[in-house]
Amino acid sequence: MLGGVESTHAKDSQQGGDEGPSRNRGNSEPPRLLIAGTGVAVALCLAVTLVHVLLVFLYVAPPNAISRAYSQQINAWVQPLFSQNWRLFAPDPQSVNRQVSARVGKTAPNGTTHVSDWIDLSSMDDSAVKHNVFPSHTSQNMLRRAWNSYAETHGTDDRPHSERAALIQEYLRNIATDRVTAQRGGTFDSIQLRVTTVHIDSPRAADGPRQAAAAPAPTATRYLPWWKVDSHEAQ
Repeated sequence: MLGGVESTHAKDSQQGGDEGPSRNRGNSEPPRLLIAGTGVAVALCLAVTLVHVLLVFLYVAPPNAISRAYSQQINAWVQPLFSQNWRLFAPDPQSVNRQVSARVGKTAPNGTTHVSDWIDLSSMDDSAVKHNVFPSHTSQNMLRRAWNSYAETHGTDDRPHSERAALIQEYLRNIATDRVTAQRGGTFDSIQLRVTTVHIDSPRAADGPRQAAAAPAPTATRYLPWWKVDSHEAQ
């Protein structure tokens, strides 16, 4: 009897030992759906990367038949988030200082409009950069480059003559709206920008002869038209 019991336990343990590893092997195998999904995600990332590199290459390459045929698609992908330039190797120093200010207006139910005081947006960036060992790229370049792009695409009539000009105008408006909202809060339905340009005097040579002081260049002030702001942007 004892021998039969022991043999029965031995068979059970042997069967359990045979089924245990097979059961563990089945549980350790990754699901096929997860493997397929990972493969599709990797292939999609590789495809997007290759397309991005190709479009950027065609954008910076000399004009050719392919870049001319697909210029609209190339520009739509590269601008404005992936625009390329060579300023790292040939920097263009600023010859003027520009002060961008904004004021907002809110129309009351009776039709009267309340206009706020001017808020200096450039000084906000300057204070964030000054004495900062690691200033952010946003504080240094976002507002300045947005205005430079606006001036290049709009000229002096403040009218967008292309889709890119309209996009840059919206971009500049959104930047100013976010800055004003963070500064003063409240709600408003329109915003206006003022840009004051002050020329930077050229440095005098250390060993050069003294020259008569030139008359300072006049300060130029440009007022942009009032832009409507959606209610969700003014919150």
